[in-house]
Amino acid sequence: MIGECLLSLEFSDEIIVVDSGNTDSTNDIAESFGVKIVSCDSNSYAEFRNAGLKAAHGDWVLYVDADERVTPLLKKEIEQIMSSPTSGLAYQIPRKNIYLRREMHYGGWGSDRVIRFFKKSALEKYEGQLHEQPVFSGELRTMNHELIHYSHRDLSSMLDKTLDFTAHEAQLRYAANHPPIVWWRLVRVMFTEFWLRFVKLSAWRDGVEGVIDGLFQVFNSFVIYARLWEMQSAKK
Repeated sequence: MIGECLLSLEFSDEIIVVDSGNTDSTNDIAESFGVKIVSCDSNSYAEFRNAGLKAAHGDWVLYVDADERVTPLLKKEIEQIMSSPTSGLAYQIPRKNIYLRREMHYGGWGSDRVIRFFKKSALEKYEGQLHEQPVFSGELRTMNHELIHYSHRDLSSMLDKTLDFTAHEAQLRYAANHPPIVWWRLVRVMFTEFWLRFVKLSAWRDGVEGVIDGLFQVFNSFVIYARLWEMQSAKK
């Protein structure tokens, strides 16, 4: 997906691709665009973003993941902010989320905002191995135009990501000495996730795709805690 992402960023003075250990054609495609590639040998998403920050030379930094696209309207807004002497120091950007080829509005998708655009001098670093967050100084503002986020394209990629992310999530809980997993904890986490997605956030209002996503989030919670149980059991 990196090619279309880089096409949407051609207005940038400098583009840095952080290689976290891909084994496909990502680097070859990136090189064809003439961008700078920085390797980061880590399992921390914060470190991936920090590696890009360290390599950047501009006064402003915009973070875009490979499955995201900058629209022409967002590009124009970014350029206006950079040329304004009264602009803020950090910006959160709304995201339009496309899931299984459908634009999503419920189940937690509709209010999605990501803090990704900074005056470089205001951004200290990112923290967090998996759900990374920026540490910055100054005012946070919200942009008007959206990033397009092409989330899971098919069920196979969803399952692959679950295997990757749930291993990280379980390890973080294990390192934090989570209480022992017993049967009722598994039931409780699944029920809590179901209540959140289907009752509180109305995932079903996005149709079949919303129901699939909601049930997948319940399954995802189950796998995290089942993996945690496996880690705790192996220690005994």
